[in-house]
Amino acid sequence: MSRVKRGVIKNKRRRNVLKATKGMRFGRSTKEAAANEALVHAGKYAFAHRKMKKRVNRGLWQVKIAAVAKANGTSFSKLMGTMTKKGITIDRKSLAYLAEHKPETMTRVIKQVA
Repeated sequence: MSRVKRGVIKNKRRRNVLKATKGMRFGRSTKEAAANEALVHAGKYAFAHRKMKKRVNRGLWQVKIAAVAKANGTSFSKLMGTMTKKGITIDRKSLAYLAEHKPETMTRVIKQVA
């Protein structure tokens, strides 16, 4: 049976791992074992924070809508409640955009709902 030399594949894997951890501090950017562990943790954080980003953005949208609603004499919960009852289905992301960039349009939406 012929001999198999593993250098090419092993070096390729090592090179790719170290390339992915470029810019990290201490041994994580130079030592393969530490780099592998750093990549595993980074992947976990990336997955979790993709989900977290959605939660954070929804909270920001609510704050923006609430600010304009308060300026027009109503609360966020009353605004959303009456919108639901009247069957107006504008999502929070769109309302937040209106509140931030087109406040006069948002004011007209609030007047129509109230």
